Amino acid sequence: MPKIIQLDRHVADLIAAGEVVERPASAVKELVENSIDAGAKNITIELQNGGMTFLRITDDGCGMDPVDARTAFLRHATSKIRRQEDLACIGTLGFRGEALAAISSVSKIDLLTRAQGAENGVRLHLEAGKVLSEEPVGCPCGTTILVRELFYNTPARMKFMKSDAAESSAVFSVVQQQALAHPEISFRFLKDGQEQLHTDGQGDRMAAIYAIYGRELANNMLPVDGSWEKLRVRGFVTKPTATRGNRAWQSFFVNNRYIKSRLLSAAMEEAYRNQIMVGRFPACVLEIDMPVQAVDVNVHPAKTEVKFLSEREVFDAVHYAVLSTLSRAAGRPEWKTPEKKQEAAPQPQAQPKIVQPPKPGFYQTMQASEYRRQAAQQPMPKQEQPMLASPVQLPRSEPAPAQQAFDLPKPEAKPEVRAEPKPEPRPEARPEPKPAERPEPKPEPVKASEVQQQEFAVREEPFRIIGEALHTYIIIEQGEAVLFIDKHAAHERIRFEALKKEDHPIMAQLLLAPVSAELSREEAAAVLENKALLERCGFETEDFGGGDVLIRQIPSDVDVEDAKALLQELAGDLLAGKTLDPDSLRDNLLHTIACKSAIKAGWQTSDEELRRLVQEVLSRDDIKYCPHGRPVCVTLTKRQLEKQFKRV
Repeated sequence: MPKIIQLDRHVADLIAAGEVVERPASAVKELVENSIDAGAKNITIELQNGGMTFLRITDDGCGMDPVDARTAFLRHATSKIRRQEDLACIGTLGFRGEALAAISSVSKIDLLTRAQGAENGVRLHLEAGKVLSEEPVGCPCGTTILVRELFYNTPARMKFMKSDAAESSAVFSVVQQQALAHPEISFRFLKDGQEQLHTDGQGDRMAAIYAIYGRELANNMLPVDGSWEKLRVRGFVTKPTATRGNRAWQSFFVNNRYIKSRLLSAAMEEAYRNQIMVGRFPACVLEIDMPVQAVDVNVHPAKTEVKFLSEREVFDAVHYAVLSTLSRAAGRPEWKTPEKKQEAAPQPQAQPKIVQPPKPGFYQTMQASEYRRQAAQQPMPKQEQPMLASPVQLPRSEPAPAQQAFDLPKPEAKPEVRAEPKPEPRPEARPEPKPAERPEPKPEPVKASEVQQQEFAVREEPFRIIGEALHTYIIIEQGEAVLFIDKHAAHERIRFEALKKEDHPIMAQLLLAPVSAELSREEAAAVLENKALLERCGFETEDFGGGDVLIRQIPSDVDVEDAKALLQELAGDLLAGKTLDPDSLRDNLLHTIACKSAIKAGWQTSDEELRRLVQEVLSRDDIKYCPHGRPVCVTLTKRQLEKQFKRV
């Protein structure tokens, strides 16, 4: 077994730096947070070549004196905490004192800073964490940090960097997060000398949303403001009609700190249940204000994950705040608490049972002779005959047809009823030829037998289609069970299997007018980086600037109206790393194509189409789930139904 040794300080610093600085975006996050903690009102971020060769952060914060400037680059040097107890109530963004030391150990840094009230500033030059030069300079109040040649001394880290566009998009995403969390600060972002973002810093979060996401999304936002115990939830969520294909547009902040939390996403999406389609997600910018003692931010090197003291309270606060907002927007009464909801819904439905008993004499009994006597006194039998709704029993009560009915066979009684209403004296001559004509249609029983044979042939099938519920679910009786088939899921799976068997490339169609798809910067970079793969799947895209992508060509099976949503879904998958190879990308695209071209839930479908779907589902073993994993068929046995009705 090899001996245990203590690593060299330089090697240890490189390992620690790798935990804090993964890419240029990580460095920007740490430096911008330091600027915010310094009380800056204006922050400018500049980068070139994705931030790998040039990265500069400028702020107008409190600045540092020469002594603090040198100390700031030492490990665990911080002004945010003093003792152990301070870790339980962290109110600043930075607190560990590792960021500057980590960044300086893997780059070349120039620092210019001047404290408020100082006559001169100081300039430091560092390489690999060591101060090589220090000199007084004239500079404005605040701090400017210039980072050059990031990871120049760690080639192992360099090979994992993505393209310049992808790294720039990641930096831009960090700037967006900070601008949304701090609308009171003006952020300015420049990429390769061109301004990409500029917020006004007036404290209006909606203005920041407008500057970052654009007018379309900003106009579809609903304000959220709710309290729960000691928590307050404020911000904006999208309308149910303005959802996205992924969660990339969800931003959560806890005490002005950007975090990633499945708990908060689940709480918000639970409020949208039954209001949005499956596979669609709302966008949001939500701020949760809570006591600093109720949250632990010291659980992740990047400080993007936190632990809540009471997760249930946080879940309820977000869920009910968003639910109340959606209720107000829909014109429904605002939701308050579960207890109030139950109290507001007593069961006064028993009141409609108050039915007045019938008055005495409402129901009268009458002898048959009395009824016939009153019927004979009716003066208007001729006026009632033209009415189709009048009963046919009145003509049958006359004696003449009754005697003929006894003299003739039963089939000849029917023409007598038809002959009575029209002629008065002549009907006696015409009834005789009509009975001769009536025996000819006697083959009707033969036709009935043919129908019976057809019905018998249908019964020979292993299933019987009962009907369709809600224009979505096909109800089938098969043996001792009742089957419910989701027609959209079934048709989607059938379409996917048919498309997958085709080995030839996906057919594409050129668009007369290109469609603009609004994506996030990171999504757009992922789409453009995988442009060749998308072309193999029928998509031709073009960078339109500002995160927008022009779609010039789409697969032939996709409608033009669905092209934008389809590309947004693919962009989210590419960004998440789900489709890194052509086969996976093609399968994912086929999933979406099959979904968009399948029969939709709620559509009216002919009986023949329903029968073909049922035959396909019941005869094939590969149609059990749709491409997204949802079941195609649900079965209820006879015993299960009998249990529901308390028969067993």
